[in-house]
Amino acid sequence: MSVWQFRVLANEVWIGKRHRLALTRTGCNEPFKDRYWCPSRRWFLRSPCPFLSRNECTTFKGMCGSL
Repeated sequence: MSVWQFRVLANEVWIGKRHRLALTRTGCNEPFKDRYWCPSRRWFLRSPCPFLSRNECTTFKGMCGSL
């Protein structure tokens, strides 16, 4: 039995064995049903991330210590 995975590789989003083109350039906030993917947390969020880029997210995490 395999574990279901959500991954963003290059310009594709892999949902288990299925894949589609990524809707966002950085992989942040990729929609899946009614949730949004956060690559920093490697988990789904209920609302889109407020950061404009992964660099902004990394800077915030560096200043505050966590998300």
